[in-house]
Amino acid sequence: MPPEDTKARIIETARRLFHEQGYNATGISTILREADVNSGSLYHFFQSKEALLIAVLEKYVDLLHPMVMGPAEQAAADPIDRIFALLGFYRKGLEMTGNKMGCPIGNLALELGDDHPDIRALIHLNFNNWATVIERWLHDARDRLPGDLNIPEFARFVLTVMEGGIMQARAAQSLEPFDASVNQLRNYVNSLLDRRRSSAS
Repeated sequence: MPPEDTKARIIETARRLFHEQGYNATGISTILREADVNSGSLYHFFQSKEALLIAVLEKYVDLLHPMVMGPAEQAAADPIDRIFALLGFYRKGLEMTGNKMGCPIGNLALELGDDHPDIRALIHLNFNNWATVIERWLHDARDRLPGDLNIPEFARFVLTVMEGGIMQARAAQSLEPFDASVNQLRNYVNSLLDRRRSSAS
């Protein structure tokens, strides 16, 4: 097998296991077994488990559009509807896993964000890239939103609703906290749209 294929398989295996089990709970031996490689192959590409995690987080940067934002854009032409299509995809993920696992980036932020500066920076980059796409969608709907709306801050608020709703759904083992958070976001967006319409009439 070509070396790049082996490297890609190790990264993808680690990505799945870190999401399913957490970073600290996933041993190198488990990664080796699941990826069907020996330790020499892994350490040829990655000097340490932390280096492998950095590669995983860089992979998440690459996957943001094809796996996360792109499907939402395909699901809805309207930029506001895209936000709720995206949140719907996260809801489906919670439903499929029985309100377990959650957002892989959010999980890593909670587990590792305080003690690993390089990893924290990549987690922050993943969050920023996510919010930047939401910001672009909101700019596309600018003519329907109040002129005084701070779009970057609102994009970050959407991220907060998503991450907070997922965390609470996992704690409650129920979709109700996630749904309640998204419903309040939808109500707020509707109020913004109404305010713009009223000011234009």
